[in-house]
Parts: sequence; structure tokens; C-alpha cells
Amino acid sequence: MPLWLDLTVRVVAVVAAFLVLPLVVGQAEHKVMAHMQGRLGPMYAGAFHGWAQLVADGVKFVQKEDITPRDADRRVFQLAPLVALFPYLIVLLAIPLGPGGLVAQALDMGLFFVLAVLGVGVVAVLMSAWASANKYSLLGGLRGAAQLLGYELPLVLSAASVAMAAGTLSLPGIVEAWSPWWLLWQAPAALVFFISGLAEIRRPPFDMPIADSELVFGYMTEYSGLRFAFFLLAEYVGIVVIAALTTVLFLGGWHGPAAEHLGWLWTLLKVFAVSFVIIWLRVTYPRLREDQLQRLCWLVLVPVALGQLVLTAAVKVAL
Repeated sequence: MPLWLDLTVRVVAVVAAFLVLPLVVGQAEHKVMAHMQGRLGPMYAGAFHGWAQLVADGVKFVQKEDITPRDADRRVFQLAPLVALFPYLIVLLAIPLGPGGLVAQALDMGLFFVLAVLGVGVVAVLMSAWASANKYSLLGGLRGAAQLLGYELPLVLSAASVAMAAGTLSLPGIVEAWSPWWLLWQAPAALVFFISGLAEIRRPPFDMPIADSELVFGYMTEYSGLRFAFFLLAEYVGIVVIAALTTVLFLGGWHGPAAEHLGWLWTLLKVFAVSFVIIWLRVTYPRLREDQLQRLCWLVLVPVALGQLVLTAAVKVAL
């Protein structure tokens, strides 16, 4: 296959996954929350098990008027939703789906690249908060910045543990080096990474930057129409990305029966299983207070991640 055609196929596949997988997760969230909370609408919209609920939401967002506040910084205000969405598209390029080079771009420094790009999310939060010219938005943005900058540390430390265990920063290399006993050995790092990832994408119970009971809707208060929909889409893509990284780093990625032929299927199944847990946590746990959120980060997750890093180094030296 010519190089240009190979690149085109890979990019189109990533864009298709970028557009389809978040919608599947969004539809799943409607159904899971409907079952857990007894919501009738998402169960019956469009007859068969509420299949049209996502379509109805899309039509609703398209019909809403797109408003920019008079005192807002118009260009920054309008650009922020795209900045929130774009890093996740870049991250998907480096996440392997299966063996045999089934990845858009295999990077030797893939883990470093992914973690660096994920950090751009705080820029979108600050852009939307500052440009909205709204005090509730600004408070939400400041909360978001404090949360994202704090949880970056345990996220990176836990990822460093599994990279040290594998002896590589390549995401396909980490999956190839994975063995089942890592489920026990790297379990603390996996838990820290997963919790920190939830905080990074501001999912409940780590949604203090939004906190609708206190800040209207935080940094998204002044957004409406498709720009608000872009923020929601960024949240669902974030779920897919965090679930995919958890799968690749800690759950063995494509490892499973007949992995040579069905590796991509095992990866997707694990990603959707982790996504279900993320949705389940939203329904189950109440929002953390700001002091609880920071205490969990600095007094629990960071020490556990550091301890796991020391344990991994000791095991690698011993072996």
C-alpha cells in the first residue's frame, strides 16, 4: 500500500472512531442512568428501548440559539470548545487498537506524548472561564485549574510505574510486555491512574469546576447550542480516552483468546467495560467538596503512586 494511502486510511479510521465512539458512550450513559435512576424518557424515546434519545438531544442542541455574551472576549470564547475537543483527537492517534501495528501512529515516546497532550485540557477550561466575563464561570475555571494541575502528578506517577515495569514508553510496547500478574502487581497504580483520569476529565464525583448546585454550570455557564454540545462531546471523548489508556496500560490491551485475530475486539470490550464503570460512578457517588478533592489527591493518591513507583523499581532491580 502506498504511504499516502496508508496515512489516509489511518487518519480516517481515527476520525471515525473520534466521531462514533463518544456517541456510543453517550447513548450508553443515557441507558445506564435511566436504569439506575428510574428515568422514563431515555427508556422510551423512539420506541425500542429509547434508541432516539441521542438523536433528540442532537436536534435540541442544533435548534438552540448560539449566544455570545456582550462583554465576552469573542474569539477566545468561541475557540475554547474546539481547544477542549482537539487534544483528545490527537491522543487517539497514539492509542493501539490491536497487534501488528494496528495503531494510527506508533511512537517510541507514546506515553510521554499522550500525557503531555492531555494536559492541554486545562487551557480550554481557563479560556472558557476567563472569556465568558461571568463570575460563576471564572470560579469554575479556577477550580478546574487547581484540580487539573493537582491530579496531573498522580496521573503521571502511576503511568510512570507501568512504563518502568515494561521498560518502554511506547504504548504498543507496554501492551506487548504486559502479563496477567500485573493485574495484582500494578493494581495500586491502576487505581490511582483511573481516579486521576476521572478528575482530569472532570467527571462526577470530581465535577467541582461545574458544580451546578453552586456555580450554575461553572466554566460552561454562558455556552449554548453547538458550542455547549462540543463541551459535552469533549467529555464523552475524554471517557473513551481515559478508558482506552487504562486498558492499554493496566488491562493488557489486546491480550485475550485469539488475540492475533480478535485483539481489536478485546481492546474495545475492555474500553467499554471501563467506560461503564465511569458512568456507574457518576450515578453512585455524590460530588466531592473542594477540600475533600484536594485531600484525596495530595494525601492519598500521590503517596500511593510514589509507593508503587518505589515497589516497581525494587521489583525490576530484583529481577
